[in-house]
Amino acid sequence: MEIVGGQQSYAINANWKLLVENSYDGYHGVITHARYFKWLQSTGAFGAPLGGSSNLARDLGNGHACVEYTSAWGRPIAHWVPSFGEAAEPEIREIRARLEARLGSERAHRIATTSRNLGIFPNLVVNDIMAITVRTFHPVAPGRMHVEAWSLAPRDEAPSHRKHRLENFLTFLGPGGFATPDDIEGLESCQRGYLGTPNEWNDISRDLQNPKPPVTGEHQMRAFWRQWQERMAPKALAEVCHGAAR
Repeated sequence: MEIVGGQQSYAINANWKLLVENSYDGYHGVITHARYFKWLQSTGAFGAPLGGSSNLARDLGNGHACVEYTSAWGRPIAHWVPSFGEAAEPEIREIRARLEARLGSERAHRIATTSRNLGIFPNLVVNDIMAITVRTFHPVAPGRMHVEAWSLAPRDEAPSHRKHRLENFLTFLGPGGFATPDDIEGLESCQRGYLGTPNEWNDISRDLQNPKPPVTGEHQMRAFWRQWQERMAPKALAEVCHGAAR
């Protein structure tokens, strides 16, 4: 794999932890990005967003977590949709066949068809969705962050597939794409709302008792917040301060 040259850089007037939640929250997408899903339907893309048997949320320990789900968009490795063009269909089917021969049909299906949003504590996100995005963000004030994002791709990827990957990356996740402006508006609206209601908080208890946490729950977000609480608790802060003093 390699990071494709060039990066996206932008700022958001919101607390950086809101972008952590947004990066793998499984319930805002279909509503917040409704324009994108309507556009997908107009291109003939098939599949149901957040559907299928791979609709899972996982706590990976140490504050890391991910969600995995069957999605509607095309993936150069190796899920063809009509917007890729008829010429790309046999090439992508060949990639899929090679995956099945090497790894078996079940794992090949997971690689080719399902998407993943991975949060690496505290501020690194890898979204293996319609393209693979590596995103990091840093607070510059309590209510402002700087964001940088890159595209990750196979080194030996065919130029035609790389083209589809980068188009997918920009169309959905670019600063002027379908998703990013929606997310920025939502996060900045939340930030303004919190400033006006100091006694309110996010509950983050959705599907708390579900033994098989779905993508549309908040299991993955609780993984982050439990680790944050552990590190920010008075005892932990005292140990950090004591170590710094020494």
